[in-house]
Amino acid sequence: MQMNFHRKLPIPQEVKKEYPLTERMIQVKEARDESIRAVFDGRSDKFILVIGPCSADQSEPVLEYIGRLRRLEEQVSDKMILIPRIYTNKPRTNGQGYKGMLHQPNPEEKPDMYKGIIAIRELHLAALRDYDYTCADEMLYPENYRYLSDILSYNAVGARSVENQQHRLTASGLETPVGMKNPTGGDLVVMMNSIAAAQASHTFLYRGWEVTSEGNPYAHAILRGYVDYAGRSISNYHYEDLLRVDELYETMKLKNPSVIVDTNHNNSGKKYLEQIRIAKDVVHSRNQNPDIKRLVKGLMIESYLEDGAQAVGEHVFGKSITDPCLGWEKTRQLILDIAEKL
Repeated sequence: MQMNFHRKLPIPQEVKKEYPLTERMIQVKEARDESIRAVFDGRSDKFILVIGPCSADQSEPVLEYIGRLRRLEEQVSDKMILIPRIYTNKPRTNGQGYKGMLHQPNPEEKPDMYKGIIAIRELHLAALRDYDYTCADEMLYPENYRYLSDILSYNAVGARSVENQQHRLTASGLETPVGMKNPTGGDLVVMMNSIAAAQASHTFLYRGWEVTSEGNPYAHAILRGYVDYAGRSISNYHYEDLLRVDELYETMKLKNPSVIVDTNHNNSGKKYLEQIRIAKDVVHSRNQNPDIKRLVKGLMIESYLEDGAQAVGEHVFGKSITDPCLGWEKTRQLILDIAEKL
């Protein structure tokens, strides 16, 4: 086997014991989880925003962003639930580039998975301890989910992972909502099949154990656009797209029909300023059709302290080193505008 085994990493139980939640933090998470689940099963009509940096590259600017988000949420909490994105694992289209804080807690240093495991847990703990926020992360590696399983309130399975058996089966054992993105090629049936798999019970191999999952009734769709055969970005957030997904939910008889619309990626063609228009377009579609309003539970938006993106090593505080993001002032105004139209 052409791999070098460097060291045995601590198991999740050991890390959780060394970096535990307080009783108060556990209570905050339980309350947050229940309020979020209530949106997906229809008991609450609040609108969800999964919002934040494309990648959580440094703790200080991420926590500055989250602090601003907490203060802003006080103005819209009667209509919205904000779930900060703390994305610590990054899929790379061709396998190259910054793979997230889990790999590189310092983007300018070599990968160190042990330091990364500690860094991502400390960051999520700080968001919960200091700002009462349980956050969202991408389940890029199903076996690593357990390092954060007691902190996260939302998980996403990415477009490149949604057809993977281990991701689907692991999602079926989570108690919190899991968004299954449409694949990069755009096939909605593939996405719906992944939701069906995640909502069902399974017996499978996980971290060296034979486990049985109960099925996750909160598994749902994330529409993020796709790439056609010629490499062009094609959006799928429009009125007709949403009705099509609603029809697929009905045909497949899945639980809690729900959609989160990702306003960036191929929906925006990675033109990050388009997120503002797309977000408002989706809210408008909800207001025109009660079926779409019932279906679309919220949006996923990439934003940070500063507009755009920068290269690793440029050191602009709060500016993305992966996909370009909306800056804070545009984000603030967009959240207020959305709340006004709900």
